[in-house]
Amino acid sequence: MMKTILVDAVFCFVSEEGEIFAEMHELLETYPNRKIILTNADYEKFETYGLDKVPYEVFTLKHNPEKTDPKYFETLLKHFGLVKEDVLYFEHNLEAVESAKSVGVTSYFYDNDKTDLEALKEFLDTNLLLG
Repeated sequence: MMKTILVDAVFCFVSEEGEIFAEMHELLETYPNRKIILTNADYEKFETYGLDKVPYEVFTLKHNPEKTDPKYFETLLKHFGLVKEDVLYFEHNLEAVESAKSVGVTSYFYDNDKTDLEALKEFLDTNLLLG
């Protein structure tokens, strides 16, 4: 089975102003894998962050719980009928990365100040090949 790429929404795929990070979008489009944007935005915030316009599925638990709570990832996996071995995740919040790792999700800390897409590509390539 092809792995699903879980993508952090705000500060990774989109800016706070709702602009899609074009270079990241281009990178993700080079993979045939399913992509799911993870957020905790309430539906009212979807427009603010442009999440109503992203080209992938969006998953939110509306802060109940936060991504820093491993239950977020357990709920996500259950919702999509996925198991931890089937997904890869990258996220700008270190606590959320640790939370995902704690339930066995292969995760990468994406530093949104550095915007190092080469390192992100390396993480994706390495871990998608392992699948």
